[in-house]
Amino acid sequence: MHHVLIVEDDIDIAHQVMLFFKAAGFKSTHIDDGSKVVSWVKENKPDTIIMDVMLPNQNGTECLREIRLFSLVPVIMVTAKVAEADRLKGLELGADDYVCKPFSAAELVMRVKAILRRCSQKQSVCIEEAEPVIVVNDEQLTVKLKGKLLALTKVEFDIFSLLYKSPGRVFSRQYILEYVQPCNLEITDRVIDSHIKNIRKKIKCLNFSPKIVGSVYGAGYCFNKDEIS
Repeated sequence: MHHVLIVEDDIDIAHQVMLFFKAAGFKSTHIDDGSKVVSWVKENKPDTIIMDVMLPNQNGTECLREIRLFSLVPVIMVTAKVAEADRLKGLELGADDYVCKPFSAAELVMRVKAILRRCSQKQSVCIEEAEPVIVVNDEQLTVKLKGKLLALTKVEFDIFSLLYKSPGRVFSRQYILEYVQPCNLEITDRVIDSHIKNIRKKIKCLNFSPKIVGSVYGAGYCFNKDEIS
């Protein structure tokens, strides 16, 4: 349930607006004193705010100015003023919409719904577009760093994949060697150092920290997730 804060010193107007929001399935809270708004918003984090400009003790414009220092909550300003300069001032401070009195409570509910719908769509786009920094594909034997292909050989891929899937765990050279080439008894575990060197060089070529593949002196290698950026 969306929570709307109604900041209005006219009790009759506030009561009417709250009835319409209740009928639309919203939870609403009413504040009639501008000096109480900012602290309440910090503590309760409403989904949207409907705020009158003319308020006792602290006007709505000042409230909006302070709120924008810590929150991007949608704010609809309400005023009896109709001058364009007054509307522009509120919009410049970060108001999402501006309504002049007298207004329709039903229209106000629709405006809030439209704003919340746009916010929800923006969040969905951000989630869909977000891509992990590192993507390891075991079927295609590929590694991508922020969409850039890390050109690894089969053995290099196996080593990187082993480390990546257990971040922070230190694998000895012998363990890695037996993992990537279990049947080859003619090579020493020091060959792993050469593979690690090549992996780091390729990571660096993509402008990432080669320390993603970390080393622990005398123990072996590990995947260092703290180096991802």
